[in-house]
Formats: sequence, C-alpha cells, structure tokens
Amino acid sequence: MVISRSVVVRPGTYRLAAAADLKTPAIIVRGSNITVDFNGAVLAGSPDGADPDTMAGVGLLIDGGSRVTVRNATIRGYKVAILARNSPDVRLTGNDLSYNWKQRLHSGVEKESLLDWMSFHQNEQDEWLRYGAAIYLRGCDRAEIDHNTAVQGQDGLLATASTGLKIWNNTFQYLSGIGVGLYRVTGSTIMHNRIDWCVRGYSHGFYNRGQDSAGLLMYEQSSNNTVAYNSITHGGDGLFLWAGQSTMDAGRGGSNDNLYYRNDFSHAPTNGIEATFSRNTFVENRVEECWHGVWGGYSFDSAWIGNRFARNVEGMAIEHGQNNTIAGNTFDRDETAIRLWQNATEDPSWGYAKARDTRSHGYTIERNTFRDNKLALDIKSTVDVTLAGNTFEKVATSVSLGGNVRNISLDPPADRAVPAAAPGAAPLTGGMDPTIREGDRRGRETIIVDEWGPYDWKAPKIWPVLEPRAPGVTSPESPPYKLRVIGPAGTWKVSSITGATVSPQSGTVPQEIAVTPAAGPAIDVDVALEYRGAAVVSPRGAKTAAGAPYVFHYTKYFVPIDWHVKFFEYTAETDPVKQPDAFAKLVASGRPLKELTRDRLDYMSGRSFEDGLPRDNFALTAEGTADLSPGDYTLTVISDDGVRVWVDGALVLDDWDVHESTVDRVTLAGGRHRVRVQYFEAGGFAEMRFDIQRK
Repeated sequence: MVISRSVVVRPGTYRLAAAADLKTPAIIVRGSNITVDFNGAVLAGSPDGADPDTMAGVGLLIDGGSRVTVRNATIRGYKVAILARNSPDVRLTGNDLSYNWKQRLHSGVEKESLLDWMSFHQNEQDEWLRYGAAIYLRGCDRAEIDHNTAVQGQDGLLATASTGLKIWNNTFQYLSGIGVGLYRVTGSTIMHNRIDWCVRGYSHGFYNRGQDSAGLLMYEQSSNNTVAYNSITHGGDGLFLWAGQSTMDAGRGGSNDNLYYRNDFSHAPTNGIEATFSRNTFVENRVEECWHGVWGGYSFDSAWIGNRFARNVEGMAIEHGQNNTIAGNTFDRDETAIRLWQNATEDPSWGYAKARDTRSHGYTIERNTFRDNKLALDIKSTVDVTLAGNTFEKVATSVSLGGNVRNISLDPPADRAVPAAAPGAAPLTGGMDPTIREGDRRGRETIIVDEWGPYDWKAPKIWPVLEPRAPGVTSPESPPYKLRVIGPAGTWKVSSITGATVSPQSGTVPQEIAVTPAAGPAIDVDVALEYRGAAVVSPRGAKTAAGAPYVFHYTKYFVPIDWHVKFFEYTAETDPVKQPDAFAKLVASGRPLKELTRDRLDYMSGRSFEDGLPRDNFALTAEGTADLSPGDYTLTVISDDGVRVWVDGALVLDDWDVHESTVDRVTLAGGRHRVRVQYFEAGGFAEMRFDIQRK
C-alpha cells in the first residue's frame, strides 16, 4: 500500500504482513507535505500473542520526501515499526510503537549467556537494523520525534546520519536493547524523555554485565548535542558514548562537545555514564547505585560539574584522561569516589595512541564534597593534578597516590580565579518532567530480566528467589523451589498444578511460595495462579480489566542426564579442525586431563571450565542417556567454539568450527536416547550449554 497524499485513517485494526527482508513494508508513505493521521487505528504485522522473535518486516516506510507527519498510530508486530529514509523535517508524534520485535534471550538467573551480547560499533550500512526498532531514521535532518511510546520491544529510536533532531516527551521503557541510539547524529536535542529499564544481562545478586544495552547510545562522531531533563535509569549503561571506529583508527574527531544537563543516569548495572575518547560536559546530573558512576576512559578536555554521585562502587573512573575538570560534585557513600590512572603499556600498532597524547595528566579537582567514602581519591601514574577546596566528611582514606605520580598540588592559594558558571539548558515549553517520583519504584533490585527482556511490573509474575551458590555448582537448586509472586497489588490463588505441590495455595502480592516437584528423576512442573486486583497488561500487550481474573504460570522442565565427561588438551598437531584424524585419536586415547560426572552440561567462562584445565585449546567429550516421556522436544545447544552431537549413533548437529556463541536446535521425539557430545574451545571466552525442553 502506498500513501501519496494526506489522509485520516478510519479507526480499526488492520492486519498487514510485511516481508522479512525489510524491503517490502506494509505501508509506504511517498511524497512531501503529507500528514497521515492514523486516528488511533492499529497496524498489526503478527498475530496477537506471537513470540516477539517471530515478528518481521517494516510496518510503515517514509520513503524520501520532506515534511511528512505520521501521528496517532499504533503499530505492533513488526521488526521495525516506522522506518524513514532521506526525509528531512519528518515528524512522528503521538504514536504507540510498543510490542514489536525482540530477541529471545538465553541468559538465566544465575549465569549469563554470551549469545545475548550486542554490538553497535558499525552502522554505515544500517547494520543496526538487525536489532529491530520502534523508529529507525537515516538521513532525516530536523526530524521531530515527540510524544511517542515504545515498550516491550528491543530498541526504541535509532537514528543515523542526521542533524538537528528534536527528540522530546517520548517514553522508551522496558526495552531489551537501546532506548535511544544515535550514530553520526549532530546538533540535536534530546530532552524530557522517559528512557528507563532498557536493559539485559543483569541478575540481581548474581551478575551485572549489561551486554551493551543502554538507555542512550551515542556513537561515531555524534557531537554538539544537548541532552537534558531526561530520566535514563536502570539501563545496562545509562549513557554509552563512544567516539567511533574512525577515531580509534586515526585518532581524529570523537563524539565531542555534547552537553548533559540535569539527567538521571542512576541504577545502571554497569556504568551510569560511559563516555570515552571524547570531549564533553556533564552538569548537575544524578548518578546513583551503579558499578561506575562514570567510566571515562581517554576522555580529554571534559568537565563534570555539580553532579550528584551516590552509592556507586566507583563514582568516577578515568584511565588515560587529559585536562579534565571535576568540580562542585558530591560523592556520597561511593566506595571509591574518584580513580585516575594509566596503564603501563599500550598496543604500539593502535592508531589512536600513535596519533594522540594518551598520558594521564592535567586534572583540576576542586570544591567537591566527599562523604562516607572508603577512599575519596585514588590517583596512580598521573601527573599535573590540582586539588583545591575539597571537603571530606567521614572518609576513611582521603587520598591514595601510587605509581609515577608527579606535580600534585594540594589546596593552592585561595586567590585562584573563580571558575566560570557551568553551562545549562532551558527546559522546552511543554516539556514533561520524566523523573521517577519519590517513593515510586526504583533501584537495581527492580530490574528483572527474563527470556524476553526486562519485566515491566504491569502483570503478576512468579520469579525465583535464589542465593548465590559456590563456584562450579551446576546442578539445579534443591527443591522445594523458593519463588516469589510479584507485580501489581492484589490477591492470587492456585488455579491448577501439574507435577508438583504448592504452599500456600492462596495469598496476596507480593508473597513467597514453595513449589515441590513430584518424586522422580525428571522435573516437569506447571503451576497456574489466578490473580485478581488491579488492571493488568500482559507481556504481549493484552489487557485485563481491574478485578477480572488473570491466569499466569510458572513452568520448569529438567531431565537429568548421567553425563560422563572427559576433558582433553590439544595442540597444533591435534587441532580439532585442522588435524581431525589426530584429534580423533586424542579423544579416543582414554587419557583425559580430567574426568567427572554431571547431570547437565552448562559452562560459560573467560577462564577454565573446571579446576585443573587450561583456559584455551581444550576439548570435552560427554556421553549419557536421556529418558524422555512421550511427546516432542527441542534439543538446544549453545556453543563457543565447535560442537557435535550424536543421538542414538546418528550425527544430528555438526557445528565444528571456531565461532562466537551460536545457538543450534534439533527436534527430538520422546523415548530413551543415547547422547554423545564433542566440544572444543580455541581461545577467548567459552560457552557450552546442552538443554532439552518440551515443545
């Protein structure tokens, strides 16, 4: 369908599929000076309740032209809801672009999967489209994006090769990738937006990886932008700014001269602000409860003025920074408030280091307040540092110096020049206050990520209550399973139970329950609870009125396999890919480095899989028997690097090469099966997971 003039759409739901290759959208808008008012109509690309990773295509393409407006649309069930190319002065306003495509995640409660890591380092050829988006812009100078909503997808707004954007009063929340992502975007304003809970790779109390998710991503020469009055909390990173590959290679440019004013970057599992290889200004932002409040590696000529840091592991950490100002900030209960250093060596072939001064030097640190820190200032291998007028309250250690530290000036004369007033930005007329109100839900314990991304607390959910266990423990936690019913306030009762008992049988939200599986080697549990209380919006967007029943489930399937596992170390002469015959003799030799039994295969590490094994150049073989009740099953293998699987003597999976984490699936019928696995790791991070689940 092509729209070439202004229209008002008749309300209703229009189900229009689109090509998976993103080349044939459901609707094309072509021309200039066109307004398409959807008038609340719904454009749906997938059946209601479809798995998000099956959604495909582009809902609406704005194909060139100028001054095109799309308003009041609900677009769901696509890989990309709205895509605009080479359309200056486009405006997208009042659209609901929720419940579009997102990846199925493989990280669990206790351990992440490398498969879930993303990479945004290149977008010259629209590589970012592989991750989907509610809105994707290329070459759309002076676009205005306002009053739009995108929740429960992967990415909100992605923009590239554009200038003069006005992005304001949007809600991009509970996304599993990026809230707003900018690549070669300049001279733009990003203000008054809710960009919260854009996160993956986090399990409270177990790991905080982020997997390159972020509220706001600014890459590759994204400069001269103003970012103000936004709530950018609970993201993998709050802000993730990087100069770009061109700067890494040649040492020129950067994502420079951006102003960040009065934003909230709190509760990031990794960094509230990550800003590297660039020159920027940060004024009066809030950064609390992150691993690093600021990770500012190789930042130069940058300023952090009047910001509030609190309860971070490290308030600010800057390696190889030059000529930076840290003034008038508060560091409250950060373990280490400021850490500055440089490494002993750098890669001599690295273009950036060859072209730039990368020494750690030239800091002005003045008029800051340090309160309840274990260590306020940790300065190593850094020269030319001025410390003036700082206040230390209940600080265990004020200053720690180490390495080659020279020219440290402590409290110079009081007649120093008064610093110039910090820059700011006036709020926009009509701009909303997006900040989380006092007493509302916030904090890293509210980040719950399941196989479809962050939980949005709009529907009741059953979630495990686990305590970290000893390293190397890979068997399932012991029953009874301790679970917690969470979500909106209300009551619940057991609706049905298969394969287990539940105690208690009813209660209120929130509440802990215990699930005890039925006796037997396999665990096959399905517990359905019925909730009544507040209005509910399901994870797929279905609505249930307040007081009406809403049924939700807890399921768990695990079939133990009596794995007999052997580990071998190989060399260039027995390389599993280049020397297959020699490798086959190695694993047939019966002389493994280590031999053990396990009831599951589930490894992921940047070190060795087991004590006494090498980190790289090792292989394993595993054999066991799986007893499956009647039915259809999916055998899933995640591997980094090579893997082979035989079932009843037949080779069913052969992914025998060096690769990053990859998922392979094989269909199995019920019954008794003899299973054999071979796996090898060549180098770097390693992952090997074998799992069988009911279809």
